[in-house]
Amino acid sequence: MADPQSQTDFSFFQTFLCSAFAACVAELCTIPLDVAKVRLQLQKKAAATDGMGQSRYRGLMGTIATIAKEEGLPALWKGVIAGLHRQCIYGGLRIGLYDPVKLYLVGNNFVGDIPLHQKILAALFTGAVAISVANPTDLVKVRLQAEGKLPAGVPRRYSGTLDAYFTIIRQEGLMALWTGIGPNIARNAIINAAELASYDQVKQMILKIPGFLDSIFTHLLAGLGAGFFAVCIGSPVDVVDRS
Repeated sequence: MADPQSQTDFSFFQTFLCSAFAACVAELCTIPLDVAKVRLQLQKKAAATDGMGQSRYRGLMGTIATIAKEEGLPALWKGVIAGLHRQCIYGGLRIGLYDPVKLYLVGNNFVGDIPLHQKILAALFTGAVAISVANPTDLVKVRLQAEGKLPAGVPRRYSGTLDAYFTIIRQEGLMALWTGIGPNIARNAIINAAELASYDQVKQMILKIPGFLDSIFTHLLAGLGAGFFAVCIGSPVDVVDRS
């Protein structure tokens, strides 16, 4: 049986920095997919509202191609600065707090495999706390991504990321940065639980198989499992959050 304390060789600050850095790298690589996802979700919402059957975007790759053609390739990285702000805060906190909260739930003297339900509770809590702090960055990111090609002469709502923060505060008030906090907490807490708890559990199961060590390959397998669970469980909540 593994002592849970052995899983926390890094300090909170070290884990926070490593998690934030990894999350930022992932954000840079995947944000075109995120932009396309936001546009598709908003298109479905608009179609349901006005009853129009015409679709500007068709499928993931079709949406990416349309955005690149109409708005230029850099448009696929809209909201990337706000996205990096989000990952530094949300990515760092949700993972950095996970082990300390998990150990708090079971107690420092606990020895053995931490039960799955304790892992889920810890991940739900850290996901909720992290997005409560990072919600302003999430709001700005989505607003920048949602803005498509505008007619000639029509100015954009925001000239950039910092302008978006200040414009929202000036026009809508400080608390407007936490618009949608309820659905956002639900979405991110659930996805975080699906990711971290499943990653933790899958890795624990793999390490019990003879021949498997705590190696990069083991972490990769656990990460693939965590990603699968996160998409399956989090996608319905994600659609509701964007509605």
